[in-house]
Amino acid sequence: MRFQLLAHRIAVPLLGLALTTTAAACSSSSTSAAGAPSASAAGSSSAAASAPPSSSAPASGSAPSSSAPAAAGGNAKALITANWEAFFNGETSAAKKISVLQNGDKFAAIIRAQTGSGLASSAGAKVTAVVVNSATSATVSYDITLGGATALANQTGTAIYEDGIWKVGDISFCQLLKLENNGTAPSVCNG
Repeated sequence: MRFQLLAHRIAVPLLGLALTTTAAACSSSSTSAAGAPSASAAGSSSAAASAPPSSSAPASGSAPSSSAPAAAGGNAKALITANWEAFFNGETSAAKKISVLQNGDKFAAIIRAQTGSGLASSAGAKVTAVVVNSATSATVSYDITLGGATALANQTGTAIYEDGIWKVGDISFCQLLKLENNGTAPSVCNG
């Protein structure tokens, strides 16, 4: 029990730092069928990760059809997983992280401030489950990792389909920032 408390006290501040830095990794990593990053998939992950969840969804910024998640089957889940893990990957650029975060421009200063720190560069996320709730919302279960080891397990967040991309929901990011800041969310989360 004591170890779990200590691990939580260490992981939470590191998590927030890592989360912001890792958010940019969306374009530089992808996950293979086995779950390990694949060098050959890295170049194509940004195009695949931003693709609409089905061919019936519009390619532009308009909303997808209500049948998009059903028609996409596992495709929406794969796109959500790719963008979620990329957002939290410490090697992703700040610009890419901002692009795969709902209302990412509002969080640009936070993301840029955390990008490049040593700790944040070792952060990541491992998606353990995705449940597509509607054409524009999904529930994501995931673990936060540091240096490949689980630092914060069994987290739940929301992915939002917006502008033709499955994005990390800003409320999910704010929950983690709140953990990092000892229960206080940054002002950008309040408005």
